[in-house]
Order: sequence, then C-alpha cells, then structure tokens
Amino acid sequence: MKLLFASDSFKGSLSSEQIVGILTETAKSIFPSCQCRGIPVADGGEGTVDAVVKAMNGQMRTIQAHGPLMEDITCSYGVFDGNHAVIEMAAASGLPMVPEEKRNPLNTTTFGTGELIRDALEQGYRKIAIAIGGSATNDGGMGAMTALGIRFLDKNGKALTGIGADLERIDTIDVSGLHPAVSETEFTVMCDVTNPLTGPDGATYTFGKQKGGTPEILDRLEKDMKSYSRKLKELTGTDVNEIPGTGAAGGLGAALKVFLHANMKSGIETVLDLIKFDSLLEGVDLVITGEGRMDWQSAFGKVPSGIGMRCKAKGIPAVAIVGGMGDGAEKLYEHGIESIVTTISGIMSIEEAMERAEELYRNAAVRTFRMLRTGKGLN
Repeated sequence: MKLLFASDSFKGSLSSEQIVGILTETAKSIFPSCQCRGIPVADGGEGTVDAVVKAMNGQMRTIQAHGPLMEDITCSYGVFDGNHAVIEMAAASGLPMVPEEKRNPLNTTTFGTGELIRDALEQGYRKIAIAIGGSATNDGGMGAMTALGIRFLDKNGKALTGIGADLERIDTIDVSGLHPAVSETEFTVMCDVTNPLTGPDGATYTFGKQKGGTPEILDRLEKDMKSYSRKLKELTGTDVNEIPGTGAAGGLGAALKVFLHANMKSGIETVLDLIKFDSLLEGVDLVITGEGRMDWQSAFGKVPSGIGMRCKAKGIPAVAIVGGMGDGAEKLYEHGIESIVTTISGIMSIEEAMERAEELYRNAAVRTFRMLRTGKGLN
C-alpha cells in the first residue's frame, strides 16, 4: 500500500513536517510494509515559500531590502530547479512588520517586494510566483513597480517614492525603465480574493482598516485609487476593475497584472503545480491531508479542497485529519475528501487543544489507520 501525506500546518501548534512524521510513524505501526511519502504544503499564505522549497529541495536566497516603512531589512525568497523563484510579499511588505502605533496605509510601500522580484530577475530566474497575502500596504503596487524601474511622476516631473500618499500625486507614468528581464519572465500571482481595485469591495475599503486606515484616510485613499485606476487605463487600455483580484494586497495585484502581465491564480493550485503534485499521485492508494480547522470556507482555495480535487480527478481517495470542524465542513465531500477525522476527542479549551496538539493528532492518526485496516478486511 502506497500512502501520500500532504497536510497544511496547524497554525500555532503543528508544522506540516511534524504532521508528516506522525503520520509516517503511525502508518508503519499498523501497516509495517506500507510505503509512505510526505510533503509540506501551503495555500499561498504564510509558509508557502518554506513549503515549496522543502518539497522541491530548493534553497532560500537572502538579500538586503526595504520594509513597509522603507526601513532596512533582511528578507528571503525561495529558488529551485534552476529557473523558479517563489516570493512572499509578506517577507518584505507584511503587516506584522509595522508596529500597531505606526500603521497607516498612507505611509507604507511595496518597494521591498519589488526588490525581491528584481533580485530574482537579476539572478536569472524566469518563472516567478508571488504570494501576495498579508500586506501592510495600499499603494496600488507603486512601490514594487518603482523598484523594478517604472517612474511615477508628479505634475512637476518629479519621481514619487511609491507610498500610499503618493497615489494622489501621480500625473504621468513612465514605463521606459522597466527591468528588461520582465519581458522574458513568466509571473504567477497567488491570489484567492476576487476584489476589484476600487469600490465598496475594493482594496481600500475591504482591507484598509486592518492596515491602520481611519475612515478619513480610507476615503482619501479610495479617491486616489480611482484616479490611479484611470491612469492605468489611459496607459494600458485595461480597466483593472474588470479583473478579479486586482484589489489584493492594496492594489499590488493590479500592478502585477498590468505592468508584469502576471497570471492570477489560486494559491493552492499554484503551490500544487510548483511541487508537481499530480506526478506524486502516481501509484498512490490513499492521500491524507488536513488543516487546523475545517468549515465551509475550506472549499474555497484551502489545502484540503485543492488536494481533494486533484485526487478526485485521478480516482484516488483522500481523507482529511483536522483540528476541528465548523459549519459546512461537509462541503469538502464534494471536493474529493472522502472522510474527515477530528483530532479533538472531548470537551476542551483551545489552549488545551493546542498544548496537546501532537498527542491528539497521533491519536486521530491511529483511529484513521485502524479504520483503514478494518476496511481492507471487509469483503
């Protein structure tokens, strides 16, 4: 029997690698002759670069760059197969990098994310995937594009720095200095939100508050983002508000789409393609996946649904071991997950569940494999 383990981490308690270790040890205790393989996975959010690098035996490349407030930082991205780079914008432009008392989307920039992209280009990588969750920014991607050589100019022809407050000052956009390697590179944006750039569901009003935006700041930024949107349409002929996901990461999605011609793609689908997941399914009898908590949202771009659908397409059963189940978790049965096993075995607080996470997961794995052994014995 050949088993494949591919679970998301249980955030705050168990890593993907720990889960693979527990599943392998438990499976061998019940099916001594089974073949086990485990890979870390993520859905395009936190931990994506680590998961891809480990799954593909890649490396981390560390550079000096600038954070959301243009402070000097050290950050990293992943490389593998000689031509692939995978970047998390949160590594250079993430919200946790800004102290709460300094959070203000007028003052933050994606410049550091652009520096990561630029370094990957200059190192010769021509397939670049960018995860754009968790941003501290609402600059329309101006900062990142500035780092790549685009100049956003005010009415006096002065180059803007690319913070959120600069949106209102854009008069013209000069793309003549865009890094030449961009035209040779395939960009993929890991994005699971469909928000447009502007409007009530756009970048500013949907995500700006958590980045420190007051109602007054948000109204100002929305007005400026609409002006920016018009500038982009004048320059490219593209109305970014008609493209789902352009409002992601404070408008970085729009800039990546318009200036780098990036493909917008589900995070989990991108990760599964990067790690060549379909080829890993060859000859596999059962896949075990999971996440910390499963509910109706898990059917939309999360690890279990992505893996379940890949398994379903190949006729391979998949089971999810999860920390807990919420409303609508059963929707995953429509996404290739045959059964859901919870680690929680009784009434307990979240604190206790996290403290006992390894023990509880191991017990759930034992129950899962014993049930599988029972099923194999049935006629």
